[in-house]
Amino acid sequence: MTSLFVGNISFDVTPVDLRAAFAAYGPVSSADIVLNRSNGRLTRIGFIAMPWQAHAVAATRGLDGTDLKGWNINVSLARPRSDGGSRGNPPRGWDVVGVRPSQQEKQERHDDGD
Repeated sequence: MTSLFVGNISFDVTPVDLRAAFAAYGPVSSADIVLNRSNGRLTRIGFIAMPWQAHAVAATRGLDGTDLKGWNINVSLARPRSDGGSRGNPPRGWDVVGVRPSQQEKQERHDDGD
């Protein structure tokens, strides 16, 4: 699984929009936009998970700097969190919302051999 960081996302972009943009380059396991828990608003950053690195590289090259609902998004390989403080817990005040595959989609992928 390869995780991508997406920055400079328009507030008009939904996780469904994000998934659709990246799905043009290959299967998307999840599409998440970070939510600020303190005010319930979406932030301008998100994360995409793609099962194959080649598709993630193609999406990065194809989408970095392109327009998505009026904003030029930044796409790069997501870096793992440092071990320095969060102990695996999400930062306080932030949450992640997104589109996860349904159980049926997971079963269909499994049946197809993916």
